[in-house]
Formats: sequence, C-alpha cells, structure tokens
Amino acid sequence: MARTSAPVIIVGGSLVGLSTAVFLGHHGVPSVVLERHRGTAIHPRAALVNQRAVEAYRAVGLQPEIEAAAAREFVQNGAIVSVESLGGRELDWYFRFINEGVEHISPSPRIFITQIGLEPVLLGAAERLGASIRYAAEVVSFDQDADGVAVVVRPRDGGSEETLHARYLVAADGAHSPTRERLGIRRLGHGSFSDSITIYFRADVRALMGDRNLSVVYVFGPTLQGFFRFSIDLQAGFLVVNSTVAADGTKSVRIGEDMSTPTCIRYVREALGDPDLAVEVESVQRWSATAEYAERFRDGRVFLAGDAVHVMPPTGGFGGNCGIQDAYDLAWKLAYVLGGRADEQLLATYDAERQPVGAFTTEQAYTRYVLRLDPSLGKEELMPIVDEAAVELGYRYRSPAVTGVADDESWEDPRAPTGRPGFRAPHLVLRAGGEERSTLDLFGRDFVVLAGSAGGAWCDAARRAGEACGATVDAYRVGVDLAATADGDLEELYGTGPEGAVLVRPDGFVAWRATGAGGSPEAELGDALAAALGR
Repeated sequence: MARTSAPVIIVGGSLVGLSTAVFLGHHGVPSVVLERHRGTAIHPRAALVNQRAVEAYRAVGLQPEIEAAAAREFVQNGAIVSVESLGGRELDWYFRFINEGVEHISPSPRIFITQIGLEPVLLGAAERLGASIRYAAEVVSFDQDADGVAVVVRPRDGGSEETLHARYLVAADGAHSPTRERLGIRRLGHGSFSDSITIYFRADVRALMGDRNLSVVYVFGPTLQGFFRFSIDLQAGFLVVNSTVAADGTKSVRIGEDMSTPTCIRYVREALGDPDLAVEVESVQRWSATAEYAERFRDGRVFLAGDAVHVMPPTGGFGGNCGIQDAYDLAWKLAYVLGGRADEQLLATYDAERQPVGAFTTEQAYTRYVLRLDPSLGKEELMPIVDEAAVELGYRYRSPAVTGVADDESWEDPRAPTGRPGFRAPHLVLRAGGEERSTLDLFGRDFVVLAGSAGGAWCDAARRAGEACGATVDAYRVGVDLAATADGDLEELYGTGPEGAVLVRPDGFVAWRATGAGGSPEAELGDALAAALGR
C-alpha cells in the first residue's frame, strides 16, 4: 500500500460520518471525510438526540454547544402525543415531557435538534480536532490489502480522480450504502413496508397548537396516518405521511406515487384539522419506511456504521442515535489500535458488540411502527416492546473485550442499573477534585478503575497493569478520591462493595468487575485490561 493520506478515511459526511470524525479526533486520530453532497444537511431529518448520544457528545465537550443550537430550533422537553388532527381530538400522550422519568439517570438530557442544526456543530468540532472534510467528493472504488485501504475519489464539480490511502475505512454512506453493496454484505429484517413522503411546509399553526408544547405529533386521522414536527415559531414544519385511507376504506402505503403540490397541501390541511389554512409547500422528500440490519458490520479493514448497517422507521427516534453509538464504540478501538495500545484483535469486537445492538434497536423501532402506525403489517412474532430508556441506555455488549458476563440478560432498566460487565457504567453525582460531577465525566479517553472504600489494592494494581499494557488507567477510590453526594452510594450502585472494583472502558462500558478483594488484584485486573485491549 502506498503513502497514507490519513489513518482513517470516512465515507459519508452526514450525522454519523461527522460524529466518527469528532470521536476519532478526540482520541488524537485525524481523518479524511468524503461526502458526495456539497455541504451539511439541508433537510431536518433526525430531530431527537437521545441521552446516550448526548453522553457521547458530552465526553468530547460538545453538550453545551449542542444544547445551545437546539434551543435555537425548538422549545425543549416537549410532549409526544397522538391526535386525530392537530386541531382535533387528542388520542394519547406517550410522553408529557420527553425527559419525564429519566432526568436522574444521566447528566445528559434528550434533546430535540435537527440535522440542520446539529451537523454544523459537528463539522466545526471535527475540523478543530484535525479532520479534513471534503464535500462534493464521490468515492469511485476502494481496495484493501493487509496494510491498508486505497480509495479512488472523483470531485463532482470537475477535476481529476485521486487515490487516497488509509489504514482503515469507515463507511457511513447511508441506507443505500455503495460500500456495503460492493462488499456483498447481506441485510436481514423486514424490508420496506411504506413508500412514504415528508412534506416541508410553511403555515401559521399557532392557533391550532394553543399553549401546548408538543415536540412530536402523531396523526391517526380517518384518512391519513403520519406525524408532525413544527419550528420554534410555529410558522413552519414538516409532515411525514406513511399511509392513507380512501373513501371506500382502501388503505394505501404507496404515498410517494403522488407528490403533487395540491395533494400535499390537502394532506397538511387534513392533518392540521383546518381545511382553509394557508399552506405553502417548500419541498417534498420521498423515502421508504424500512426495517433492516446488516448481518455483519465489518469486512477486513472496512467498518460500516449508521444507516449503512441498520435502517429503521422513525418510531422511537432510534436510527441516528444508534449510528452515533456505532461511531462512539468504533472510534476508541481504532484509536487504541492505531496508537499501539491495543492489538488489532480488538477491532473484531466492534461487530460482536454493535451488530446485536443494531438488530435489537431496529426490531424495537419496527414493533413501535406496527403497533402505532400500521397494525395491518401483523403483530405476530413482533419483538416485545422494551422501554425507550432501556433501548437508549440499557443494552449490553458481549465480546472478548468484556470479562465476566455470567448471565444471559441482554438489556437492563437504566433506572435500576447493576454495574455488571457489558453494561453502561451508571451515572452518579460525586464530589471529585473539589467539585461535583457525574461518574460519566471520569470516562471518555482512558480506562478507569473505580474501587470501593477498602479497595486501595485495586488502585495500585490499576496503575501497574496500565504500565504493563502500555495504556493509561486512571484509578479512583471511594472516600479518598471520590466522595458520594446525597444521590447515592457508588459501592452499591456499581456492585463493588467496599473491597471490590470495576474497570470501565473509554466508551463508558464496564469491562470487568470484582465484588471483593480478590486473590491477586494485579493479576486479575491485568488479565481484564489485556482482554479489553484485544490481547
């Protein structure tokens, strides 16, 4: 393989591609991002960033900037409801406040922000952290060998083709991923079940909204099913239409066959519940409601993330967030391998950990779609609904990088976390270094050992194990380095007891736990750290 243009090339510079660049840059790894479009998103698309995704952005210092950008777009912490029409009868309230009941489980809230608002924040951060973003750059082909990946790029606005070289390639190139197709990776799931449209429109809906703070409005009218989002000034919004019912009772999911302006205005007025309201259609997007996930997320030196490996309906708001978590899991592993702190075998755990989560999340979105929007798809063999908080924060990783998974549970309620290996390390407000902060703020770059009040031997062993493995391990002991606040007890929350300890990975997942003093702290912790580094 010829010269290296960057350690990592990212194909796709939208939400997941830019997030990958940010997370790599946070670990000191520069990247080249190739995006065929000419800039960041021009359509709102994903609007809900869930708690786990915000935690990832918090770890790289972006939560305040994202919250500020979100506040410019939407009134935050609104409700999710279903109605016959916006001005008509209310049917159900799924959330009276989107953060209702989950405020205490994370220092990061669920945030409403569109990709139009979020992607510029990510772009600025990626560039500050060393990424090179190339817009209007189309990937023609790629080849890989034992040393790296060669990518042929064609400028869409004219110019000669260029070959770039990298150690690894990350494909975040969307639902129709050319990378996935070239690799012949099969997709599983339910396929496409609606030819849907999104209508972007202008209309004054203040009178119809009244004093309600509604963030997402599902519409289950007699002739139309879909959902609304509105701008902060209630002068514009978008309506997704998934299905319609004709006068004779015939249902259609082939909405995209008629995207004419008169039809779209009729849809918007019906869903709003005002047949005379002035409506201006700005644009219409046609898309396929699909629930599919790839059978594998890796091929050699090529890794796939986001919609390239899981496409799901918007019910639940899981899709983009799942892609952000793909990027967060992959970035630290690539950085550790590229920096010589981990063996290349660690990269195999990306597929082992994220593919099951992608499948689980897709099935959860599909179940919600069937039950909320289209029961005619059939309720048989649906995955039972798991609470949204568990889908966002409660999934479990199983791979050689996690030691001591002794049960079959694949998710837990993050409101009652256990600190077991494979699960996200729980949030707890602590006093550390003279200030209050979340346990989550201790994670994000290096490995961390949290030891009980009588676990000083684990802290000593952590430093020696890190030196032996060539990786930094920060160690904190309850009562010495960490002081609990009134919110709870770390020893109980993490299940360590006074004499035990946990090893937490850079992505904030528990890699190993000891519930007692152990025989040889250095040997036990050294083995767990080596496993977490792919050794």
